[in-house]
Amino acid sequence: MFTGIVAAVGEIVDVSPLRNGSEDAGVRLAIQAPDFPLESTRLGDSIAIQGACMTVVEFSGDTFKVDVSRESLNCTTGLDAKGAVNLEHALRLGDSLDGHLVSGHVDGMGSVTRFEPVGESWDLRIHIPRNLAKYLTYKGSITVNGVSLTVNQVDDDDNGCEIRINLIPHTVQVTTLKNLQAGSPVNLEIDMIARYVERLVGLRHID
Repeated sequence: MFTGIVAAVGEIVDVSPLRNGSEDAGVRLAIQAPDFPLESTRLGDSIAIQGACMTVVEFSGDTFKVDVSRESLNCTTGLDAKGAVNLEHALRLGDSLDGHLVSGHVDGMGSVTRFEPVGESWDLRIHIPRNLAKYLTYKGSITVNGVSLTVNQVDDDDNGCEIRINLIPHTVQVTTLKNLQAGSPVNLEIDMIARYVERLVGLRHID
């Protein structure tokens, strides 16, 4: 479990194919993270990387490694090449819940339609695919590339919806969101409360 509050930005410095690079194989990522608290990290720990929960299989100094399955690669963006990534340790009992409850399981990918400064803030707009659009609501929560954000506007269309998010300068500065531009794909995780509500409402007829 995570909160969507990014602890540090790391850098994927190596991408090595697993199982001799067969088509259905995953990759092993080496992530350099000098600003991430690796001193408290153990083998087997969970770390959210661009919003996707991964297991630490090796670490040394300021670098750790994770294995990413082919299924995860097919369902996410930003985990198959070198580049900057958002990082967050799994939530521990007693930690402050400053964002919202995040599972680290990416539900799908969206596409940035606008990312521009407006006054002192930034206007981020993302097109959400139809299968996830029903879970988005005004002032609801969504995780974008591992960052907990609040939806300010939802505009439905035939292919899903476009959401509008206001980003404060701090969020832009300390996450990889600063690298977004129109057309960029992003990892999305919907609010798990919305998922449970849908399930409960859908099963009412059983009682």
